[in-house]
Amino acid sequence: MDKISEEQRSYNMSRIRSKDTKPEMLVRQYLHAHGFRYRLHVKTLPGHPDLVLNKYKTVLFVHGCFWHMHENCKYATMPKSRTEWWTEKLLRNKSRDIENTQKLEALGWNVITVWECELKKSAADATLYKLIERILVGGGADNK
Repeated sequence: MDKISEEQRSYNMSRIRSKDTKPEMLVRQYLHAHGFRYRLHVKTLPGHPDLVLNKYKTVLFVHGCFWHMHENCKYATMPKSRTEWWTEKLLRNKSRDIENTQKLEALGWNVITVWECELKKSAADATLYKLIERILVGGGADNK
């Protein structure tokens, strides 16, 4: 049983964004500041990647640890109410992520997933620095 009313739950859920999240904006700002140009949420690609770097044949997904069930992550907890419903929903998300990654790789794209927890203050700098390396190495472009 839920501890809050159906109306309040509906309102809370409506406030959760799928685009322009804080972690996504952090990645976008960092890449742009380092000279990378990208397209956002390309609908013609499987999974509508958060960022598409055509020059490097690379797509980026910035995943929330809870919503995409990041393994061994303290932010990927299961709610205590409606556990069965949440388990089913989150497993569908994870399954869809795997399927989209396979489709993109089959199309020749380098797929990079950045997790929300990797962008927390203590780890953000190292994660973003490594992200540039992964783009340059995996994308196959000559130089930035």
